[in-house]
Amino acid sequence: MKDKKFSDGFLWGGAMAANQCEGAYDIDGKGMSIMDIMTVGNSSKRRRATPEIDPQEYYPNHRGIDFYHKYKDDIKLLKEMGLKCFRTSIAWTRIFPKGDEASPNEKGLAFYDELIDTLLANNIKPVITISHYEMPLYLVEKYGGWKNKKLIDFYLNYCRVLFKRYSGKVKYWMTFNEINSTWFVPAISGVKISNDDPKYLQVKCQTMHNLFVASARAVQMGHEINSNNQIGCMVLTTVGYPKTTNPKDALAADDYITRGTLAFTDVHVRGHYPSFVKRMVQKNHLELDITDEELLDIQTGVVDYIGLSYYSSSVVSSEIDKNADSSIGGNFSMGLKNPYLKANEWGWQSDPDGFRLILRWLGQRYEIPLFVVENGYGHEDEVLSGHIIHDDYRIDYLRKHVNALAEAINEDGVDIIGYTPWGCIDLISASTGEMKKRYGMVYVDLDNTGKGTLSRYKKDSFYWYQKVIESNGGEL
Repeated sequence: MKDKKFSDGFLWGGAMAANQCEGAYDIDGKGMSIMDIMTVGNSSKRRRATPEIDPQEYYPNHRGIDFYHKYKDDIKLLKEMGLKCFRTSIAWTRIFPKGDEASPNEKGLAFYDELIDTLLANNIKPVITISHYEMPLYLVEKYGGWKNKKLIDFYLNYCRVLFKRYSGKVKYWMTFNEINSTWFVPAISGVKISNDDPKYLQVKCQTMHNLFVASARAVQMGHEINSNNQIGCMVLTTVGYPKTTNPKDALAADDYITRGTLAFTDVHVRGHYPSFVKRMVQKNHLELDITDEELLDIQTGVVDYIGLSYYSSSVVSSEIDKNADSSIGGNFSMGLKNPYLKANEWGWQSDPDGFRLILRWLGQRYEIPLFVVENGYGHEDEVLSGHIIHDDYRIDYLRKHVNALAEAINEDGVDIIGYTPWGCIDLISASTGEMKKRYGMVYVDLDNTGKGTLSRYKKDSFYWYQKVIESNGGEL
């Protein structure tokens, strides 16, 4: 791998999210977010959580991994690992507890002042996601979430505070985490609607439009406040291979990537809706509230780069497969098992070649920089005597994906800013609320029931990644 070169300025990093790591859900003026009412369980159970807190239930995000109080020690670990950047998010409800206030909560801002300054003092660049699955619960209960256009102004008020407060300190921003996840799981954006609602498609389309407008206006605002800001979108990506050589399976696989991912990056990068989206709206006679001014904003507020998550791939068929054992799911996307790939306990199939394909497709289609801000392997870890954790399975996964990343850069000519593996420190799972689905290179002593000391221990992958960064990808 010594011939696999990365640029001198390549940003090796790690990624976490405020709602999954900070904890401290009700102190220093923080309001309730949609994740604060989520219990432990499968993703459908977490989505069915009610606004009332049940004292008999365990809410893992309330404590997280207590990053709110332990961030200074955690940043020391990140510096020791050699990170050049750290991707995290800001909790909307720390800044605006309800979401619709005129003035921000200074105690919330003070926390991020210290967090960002600590990162910079350790020569770690902050990469900030403005909204990462943590919408204020009040905005859901009063306004119905992102299906309501009023949220655009609330969000922009929030963005304005962040852009001004951290101007010159934060260069890399992303407007929404995995924005296309809202299409698959509207509850992620606080939208309450059942699949059998006759207006289900219309509500989803209106919700996505409102998010696109908010993102585009935030990009324009961020550039006006500081022209050095680099503001990107962020999409979840996966590959769906045709199940057979049947041309209909090929069409289904193309739909899988085009309608599941590229439709969203098209709007962010090209500044307009693709023709098949317009046709879908016409064909279904959807009555959407879309103005010429909003379309102009989408055209003007195009992003500087594409942030993306990639974990696994699947198989796509044009026919419904009734064999339940053949279905897999990963990161809010569904498909069929691939017999050529291995899956982890949660059905996510490791596929570094699919990673390279995604990077090719996005790089060649848009010709703007990409930023891989999530990639990793969830697995249960065993702690041996002396707090030793051998996680060769994680090292193997990351090694193969970094190799694919190098090939995309050197063989395919894709422009990539950096790489921030997901959950560099163990954290709460967004989909299940579990701790046992661990991604980190630093172990956190906490189990699925909330028991543990919260002590941190370095895994074998910590030292492996340390060498990768030190050698700038030369030693894998």
